[in-house]
Order: sequence, then C-alpha cells, then structure tokens
Amino acid sequence: MSATERPTKPPLVESASRRLFDPPWSTQSIIALIAIVALETVFGAMARLGDLSIHIPEFMALALGAGVLYFIALYALEHTHDSRAVLWIVMLGALAFRLTLFPYPPSLSTDVHRYRWDGHVQNAGWNPYAVAPTDPRLEALRDPGWAVMPAPEIPTMYPPLSELIFRATWRVLPGPVGFKLPFLLGDLAVAAMLAGWIRSTGGRNYQIAIYAWNPLVVVEFASSGHNDALAIAGVVATLLIIRRFPAMSTLTLTAGALSKAFPIVLLPLALFRAGWPRRLRGWIAAAGCAALAAMCVWPFRHAGHEFLGMLKYYQVIWRNYNSSICPVLLWASGSHEIAAGIGEGVVLGLALWLAVRRADPTRAAFLLIGTVLLFAPNGYSWYFTWIVPLLCFYPSAAWLLLTILQFLSYKIFINYRAVGDWHFDPFFQWLTYAPFYALLGWEMLRRSRAMSPPDDATPLRKPHVTSLQLE
Repeated sequence: MSATERPTKPPLVESASRRLFDPPWSTQSIIALIAIVALETVFGAMARLGDLSIHIPEFMALALGAGVLYFIALYALEHTHDSRAVLWIVMLGALAFRLTLFPYPPSLSTDVHRYRWDGHVQNAGWNPYAVAPTDPRLEALRDPGWAVMPAPEIPTMYPPLSELIFRATWRVLPGPVGFKLPFLLGDLAVAAMLAGWIRSTGGRNYQIAIYAWNPLVVVEFASSGHNDALAIAGVVATLLIIRRFPAMSTLTLTAGALSKAFPIVLLPLALFRAGWPRRLRGWIAAAGCAALAAMCVWPFRHAGHEFLGMLKYYQVIWRNYNSSICPVLLWASGSHEIAAGIGEGVVLGLALWLAVRRADPTRAAFLLIGTVLLFAPNGYSWYFTWIVPLLCFYPSAAWLLLTILQFLSYKIFINYRAVGDWHFDPFFQWLTYAPFYALLGWEMLRRSRAMSPPDDATPLRKPHVTSLQLE
C-alpha cells in the first residue's frame, strides 16, 4: 500500500459501524414495516376464510401470494443496511402473523384431533400404543374430533415425549385451538433462538426473517398446530450449544427425536462430537440419552409388541404421499421395499460419514435433513418446515421456493371432497418439485463455477453467500 492510500475498514467492521449509527427509522425499518402490513393482510384474508379445507383455491392463491411477498421482503432486507430496530420489528411481525391464524380451529389437517385423542385416552387410564381409537372399549371417550382423526384403525404413531405432552395439554387445554399452544410456543422458541444466535454471531436481519416470516412455517404451526415444532426446537437448541456443551447437546437432540423421529439422524454426529466412543464424556452422554429415552418410554412400556406391529402397518399403508425421489426409485425398482431401503441406506451412510468426519454440525444438519426430505416415502407439506431454520445459515433460493410450492399439495382436498380420492395429483407434484430441482441444479452449477480456479490458476475468494446461492 502506498503512502497516499487510506486503509479501508474490514466489511464486518464497516457494517457494524453503520448499524451503530443507523437512525431509528432507517430504510430497512420502513421496508420491514411495509412487508409486515402486506403479509399480515394476506394472513388476515386466510383467517377470514374460516374453514380453509372448503376454500382450497382461495387458500392456495393467498399462500402463494404470501410466498411472493416473502421473497420480495427477504431480498429487500438483504440489500439494505441492517438496523437494530428491525430485529424487533421482524420478531413482532412473526408474532402477529401467528396470532392472526392461531385462534381458529385447524382445518387443513386433522392431526390435532389425534393429539387430543391420545391425550384423552391417557388421562382415562389407557395406553395409546396399545389400543386403537376404533376399539369399542373406548366408545365413551369419542367426541366430534374422533370422526375426522387420521388412522383411527391403528394405535398411535407419535413418539413418547409427544405423547406425554399430549397428556399434559389435555388436562388444561383440551379444545382443538388450545391444543395448538405447545406447538406454537415451540415454534416461537425456535424463532427466538435463531434470532439470538444469528445476531450474536454478526448475522443479518434477513436471515432471521427466513424462518420467522416463512409462510409455510406460519400456516403449519399457527393454523394447523403440527407437533413438528417441538422436534425443530430440539434440533436448533442442539446446534446452538453443541460447540460449547457437546455432551448436553445430545440430550436436547434426544428430546427432539422423542417428539418427532427425524432428529435421530444427527445423533451419531452429536455422540462423536461429545467424545464417544474414545472418551468417558462420550459414554456418559450416550448413557444420558438412553436414560432420557427410557424415562419417556416407561409409562408405555407394556405396549412394545403393539407398537412394532403398528409401525410395520404404517410403513406399508402410508407411503408415496407427495414424495420426491421415492416415486422414481419405485418406478426403477418396482418395489416399495427396495425404494425405501435405498433412501434409508443413503441417509444412514451420509449420517455415519458426517459423524466420522466430525463435520460442522449446522452444515451436517442441513445436508442430512435435506436428504431425508428428498428420499422420504412421504413428503407432507409440514415436513418441509424441518429445514427452514437451517436455511437461515445456508440460504438457498431453491429450498425456499420448495417451502412455498408445498402449498400446491393442498389441492388434494379438492379431489377428496369431490370424489373421496385421497391421492396427490402427479401434475401438481411436478409443479412442486420440477422448479425446485431446476433451480437447485442452477445454484450448484453456479457455485461450482465460482469455486473452480480460472485457467491461469489464480486463486479465487469464496463467493459471498446470498439467498440466491447454495452454500
């Protein structure tokens, strides 16, 4: 550097200094408020529809419109200087969106009625893993939700920690709306953990909005009340503490897997990072996971045989629902078992490879959960909320688009109400997944070109990751 050249501030320092002196009503603050008003208008219109299952075309149009506004908002937030006030504006917007939909009974999913039933039968002294809702001995417990709950012919399929939460919730909030509260709180806890994590590590406000404002997340938890929010909270808590408290992180991950099974794919990595099998700390962590699982399973211990039978039945009956790669594997192999086995093998192999390499936990979670979603035999829309927290750290336009396009899967209600046919439309599956794979391929190609050295072998800096690039 010559004597006449002035030193420049590092980008991070410069960005921090700008945020420090941002006026209270910065450009980003105004943009955030406009985005909240626009999105709240859409969610308010959804709420006014009432029973969304009988207004599917209108709901799908509003949901896709919310997706367009969401993308515009993320782009605008990313390309304006961060303001300290916007963090709170983003979180207030997230709360407003959820409170707009929360007061209405779930109409896009009947899962809450199964949660309620499981809580009810437990409080009546029955084991939900041992008796199915159609058991005549439980006839006195039936209410209007019994007629619409999913899979009444089999005992429950939900993990034991979720069942314990169902039992506790039934005692205080037995109604369909009140029963959504634990899962809404789990969703809000995820948003709060992400906000604290991102801001404490010098992240951007738009990264927080990726989860907090995602329309699929808002609808599936605030409106439909899916229990997946509990497992997502366990995963995010694990990733938040795994570097400082690796042994403790195995317990939060186990709690997540005891709420919904998918976090279990990260358990090998968590145990390896805790020191297993070479260090005593790792064995203590493994013992803690086993003890926590045993505590949750113990109240249901007499139904092991029935649970295994139910699991086999579920795997046979509930498959190929709005899935992605699985139908291709089924077409190529001609066997559901082979198609499912290939997917399970890919996920297991990737999980072990990442564990042995002691990969970065957040990146490993992104890769593993993304692989689970693409190879799973079922691809219900709310499953895709699993990956949204990880998109805060690995923004991908393709994956964000897929979360919005999942609203197309609700077209199934039109067929079901017209002719009683509960099968996903193949054309709408193509509309959902083809744009995703096309954009994902473009992202990967663009990234590979950016990372490859030029002809003269001059080193290149790693490109800045934005919402239009795959990290």
